[in-house]
Amino acid sequence: MTLPDLDSLRLLEAVARTGSIGTAAREAGVSQQAASQRLRTMEAEMRLPLLQRGPSGSTLTPAGRLVVEWSTTLLARADEMEAAVQTLRDRRSGELHVYASMTTAEHLVPRWLVRLRRDGAVNASLVAANTGAVLAAVRRGEADVGFTEGSGDLVGLGRQVVGNDRLTLVVAPDDPWAGRRAVSAAAVGGRRLTSREPGSGTRQVAEDAFRAAGHALAAPEVELTTNAAVLATVRAGGAPALVSDLALAGANDLVALPVRGVDLTRQFHAVWLGGNRPPAGPVRDLLAVAGRVPPLRTRPAPPAAATR
Repeated sequence: MTLPDLDSLRLLEAVARTGSIGTAAREAGVSQQAASQRLRTMEAEMRLPLLQRGPSGSTLTPAGRLVVEWSTTLLARADEMEAAVQTLRDRRSGELHVYASMTTAEHLVPRWLVRLRRDGAVNASLVAANTGAVLAAVRRGEADVGFTEGSGDLVGLGRQVVGNDRLTLVVAPDDPWAGRRAVSAAAVGGRRLTSREPGSGTRQVAEDAFRAAGHALAAPEVELTTNAAVLATVRAGGAPALVSDLALAGANDLVALPVRGVDLTRQFHAVWLGGNRPPAGPVRDLLAVAGRVPPLRTRPAPPAAATR
C-alpha cells in the first residue's frame, strides 16, 4: 500500500470540514475535477472507500473519518516544518556563503563582495579553496555559490562564465630560460615545474592544455597550495611555474615568458545547485556585480599571439 501524500490528506480534511469537494478544491487552489481525481487516486492507493458522493455533497465514510483523525497530528507537524523551513529561507535571504578557487578568491571575488555590500545589506562569507573543494562544497549545500577556474566536473550544476584569463610561465631572473623571448610547449612539458596541488584549477587547466597540444607535463618538482607560495618558490630560485596573469601583479622581479604551441587561456565559472538560472537574491545580485566590475591588471601578460 502507498501512503497518501500531504496535499491529498489536506484535501480530504477540507472535504470533511466543508462537506464539498468543490469548496475543498477552491481552498487548495485546484479545479474540482483535479481534486476529485486526486481523492479517487488516494482511495485506490489505500484500497479503502473514503468518501460517499451524492447530489447534495460528499461525506466521509467511517474509514475516511479515521484517516482524517489519524492525519491531524501529521498535518500539524508538516505545517510546523514548513513554517520553520520558510524561517530558514528568510534568514538566509540576507546571507551569502561563497566558496572560491584560490585565484578568484585572491584577485576577483573580494572586490565583488565589497561592491555587493555597498549595494545592499548582505552578510557574506568567503572560503578560499581549490576548485575540487569548491565544487564539493556547492554540491553539499555549504556554498550558495562557488567560483572555479578549472575544468572540474560541472555535471548537475548551474553555471555562468564570469571572466577569463591566461596562464603565463614565470622564471627567476637567474634561470637558464630567463634570457629567452619565448619557450616551446615541448620544452616546458619536459621540465619539472613548481606546481599547485592536485585539485587546483590552475594545475588542471595547464595539464589539459598541454595534453591537448600533445605535450604531457612532467611530474612537478614541488606542489604548493597557494599562488603566493608558488611565486615565492620561483623567486627563491625554484623551478619555473605556470601561474595566472592575475597573480603576476607586483611580481616585477620575475621574468614572464610566453609559451609557444599551447593555448593557456581559461574561463572562470560561477556554479550553483539548481537550474540554469542562478538563485534569486544575493547569488544573482553577486553575479550581476561580477559582470560590472572588471578585474584589476597591474602588469601586462606576454602577447597572446605568442602563446598559440
